[in-house]
Amino acid sequence: MDSASQDINLNSPNKGLGSDSLSEVPPERGASGVTPVTLPPGLTEEEAEELRLELTKVEEEIQTLRQVLLAKERHSSELKRKLGLSPLSELKQNITKGWQDVQTSNAYLSASATLDDIAHSEVYKKTQETLSQAGQKTSAAFSTMGSAITRKLGDMRNSPTFKSFEDKVGNIKSKVVGGRTNGDGIQSPTDPNPVQDKAPF
Repeated sequence: MDSASQDINLNSPNKGLGSDSLSEVPPERGASGVTPVTLPPGLTEEEAEELRLELTKVEEEIQTLRQVLLAKERHSSELKRKLGLSPLSELKQNITKGWQDVQTSNAYLSASATLDDIAHSEVYKKTQETLSQAGQKTSAAFSTMGSAITRKLGDMRNSPTFKSFEDKVGNIKSKVVGGRTNGDGIQSPTDPNPVQDKAPF
């Protein structure tokens, strides 16, 4: 069989079979044109011929089994289609079944029992209490610190240094804004006499 007509479909039930199977390999010819018979030691010509026939039968059985398997797979797909089973629903079922298998496995049950033992142990309870107390103390410390910072900021706002700084910022603002002070030039949306801008557009 030439290479152009060989079945190269890897999903084909015929892959690996055909003219390249062992039973159809032509024997090598020597320089004299006579086929030399090289048999493994201890194997007669009759036994070799018997093995070749058996190999041919086994290859034919493999071919038949592949064809039967392919037909069964097609039939299975057709039945699943009629039942409305999609590959996604099959995947979900497989995952669910796999998770149930994991949950009933000895390793999972053993690990679960070990975790339960740890959760009920005295060391775990003491650690949990300690962490809870530490959390409460940390929360109280942050609350106290926040109150202290708020108090200090209030004190600082009433200090002469802050008042001086606030005055300087106010002076700079009035210089940048251009003489408007405390809302001059800012109009209310409900003002009956709106100030007209002298903008060119």
